Parts: sequence; structure tokens; C-alpha cells
Amino acid sequence: MGIFDTFNAVLRKTKEVNASDVHVAAGSPFRLRIQGQIVPVQGTDVLKPQDTATIAGEILVAAKKVTRENFQKMVDGLTDFDCSYALPEVSRFRVNICSQRGSLALVLRTIPFTLPDFEKLGLPSVLKEISLEERGLVLLTGITGSGKSSTLAAMISHVNQHKAGKIVTIEDPIEFLHRDIRSTVIQRELGADTESFAKALRAALRQDPDIILVGEMRDKETIDIALKAAETGHLVFSTVHTTDAPKTISRLVSVFDASEQPTTRLRLAETLKCVISQRLVARRDGKGRVVAVEIMRQTKTIQDCIENPEKTAAIKDYIEKGRDQYGMQTFDQHLTELYLAELISLETAKAAATSPADFERNLQYQ
Repeated sequence: MGIFDTFNAVLRKTKEVNASDVHVAAGSPFRLRIQGQIVPVQGTDVLKPQDTATIAGEILVAAKKVTRENFQKMVDGLTDFDCSYALPEVSRFRVNICSQRGSLALVLRTIPFTLPDFEKLGLPSVLKEISLEERGLVLLTGITGSGKSSTLAAMISHVNQHKAGKIVTIEDPIEFLHRDIRSTVIQRELGADTESFAKALRAALRQDPDIILVGEMRDKETIDIALKAAETGHLVFSTVHTTDAPKTISRLVSVFDASEQPTTRLRLAETLKCVISQRLVARRDGKGRVVAVEIMRQTKTIQDCIENPEKTAAIKDYIEKGRDQYGMQTFDQHLTELYLAELISLETAKAAATSPADFERNLQYQ
């Protein structure tokens, strides 16, 4: 069996053991991330630099990023590259290839062929309502591997099933595949279909969209165009690598020059409909992980906190108070709910809590 056949066999194993990621690096055997822990694949040999180069080249050929005749030249000059790879009847994979210590390493994130839905992901039902906002900016935040892409896919799928319109997604790379249901869906990939998020977002505004998904708000230009899109009546979904709503607002504002920051805060206060922040925590029964979600929604009080930097830190208190009326919730409130439902242990809940003291206080009132 060749090394690429062995690699594909490892990918098939991800479905059997419910692995979220595959790690491929010279000097180690294949490794899988299972329930948050990275473990070696039993029965696989330590990989050589030529092995990882062969795997990377075959993936690039399969993804039509290069021809088989000249892939060695591209592999030799590769330092960092993102693409996708599919193994029929197993899964799609988001692939990152990078150079390290003179060889190539790969990380593949599993992406199911079937679109996720709110119930299977364990997401609060209020996200269905948020998905159907008419206009504005909806942000998903969390660390890498916190489930942002799955939640976004569920939200876009919900829109597609309930609204007749046009959805344009700009992704790096395309992960979940959406087919037209009630909406027309156009999916564009960085590298293959466009040069940058900013360029594709500017083009999307000329494509008569109702909903735009921007894979990530990485820079000032992308953030500025996304705000303009929201201001002109579009519903814009995107992600930011922050851990909660106050940090998200501060991060977006900090990208702009000091003279532009007051205006940026006003723009965010007007357009930001929701910040959904996620953490994955271990299930009590050992069968994978469950998502803990913090939800901030636009209210007059929240808008005031966004506009005034000295009040931004108070957003957490207003999220906690807005649970019954607006469907908002803090991480600690949701962790309390998950613990009482016996989905997570007390130790896990306290370790994941923003404030263990607040978490324990919430328990006292249950």
C-alpha cells in the first residue's frame, strides 16, 4: 500500500472514531484529535519528509490547484496553503499545508457532507430567529476549533430553507456545500475564485445579494466593507477570532486609526445585531463535546455600551439581564444549564466558566 493509500485509510478511520482533525508531520505517525485529545493512529509508521510531500502533492492535484506534471515544483516552494479535499462516503476536509523544519506538515479538519442543523449541534433556538434578521451584522466568535463554521453553516442553511433571496459566501476554503432551496447560493473560495475577502466582498455588493457570508474579518478593509454592506440593507455573517462580545467590539474598533474609532463605534452600534461566542467543552458521558454559547443581541442599552468605550466592559452584565426578554445569555448561564441537564460535569463547567464565582452563584438560584 502506497503512502497516499495509507493516508486515505486514516481519513476513513476519522468517521469510525469521530475524530475532528488529522495531523500529518514528518517524524511522527499519523495522529487524530478525538474528543479534544491528539492520539497516534495505531499501526501507522513514522512519516518521512517525502511521505508528507507526496500526500500534499496528491491533495493539491485532487483539489485541481496544480497538475500532476508540475506539482513537485509547487510542493518544493510551498510555505503555507489552504484548500479542501473530499473522500467519497467519508467526509470533506479543510486542509492547511505548511512548511516546518525543512518538510511539509498538514492538518485536516473534518467537514461532514450533510449540513449541520441547530438541534444536532445543540444550539439555542434563538439562533433561528437571529438567522432571519432582515439586515445588519451577525458575528460568530471563538478560538480555532470552537465550531464557528458549523454554526454558520446551520444558520445559512436555515436562511436557505425559509427565505427566497440570494446568498453569496466568501470562504477560505469552502467547507460545507449549500445547494439552492428557497435561495440562490453562490459560494466563492479564496485563491480559486478571488484574491481576497475584501475584493470578493466589494464584488458581492454588485451581485444583488440579500445575505453575504464573509469567512473571516481579518483586516481594516474587509471590516469597513462589511459594515458598509450592513449599512446598505444587507445581512452580513462573519467570524472573528475573539472569545466574547466585549473583546470582539474592542478588536474591530482597534483595527481603525484613533481618529476613526469614534465613528466606527457608532457604525457598529447601528449595525451589529448579534455576537455569538462559542466554546466546546467535554461531555460528561465521554462521547465527544458539547457547545457552550454566549449570545449578545442589539438593544438600546447594548448600543450605548458599544458607542462608549468606558461602558463596553458592562456588556456582560446586560447580556446576563437580557436572557428572558431578548434571548441573550452569558457563557456561565449556559454552562449552568448544561450542568443541570447532566451534559457536562461540575469540574468541566467550572473550568470553562468565564467567572467560576458567577457560575457557582447561578447554581444557587436554580
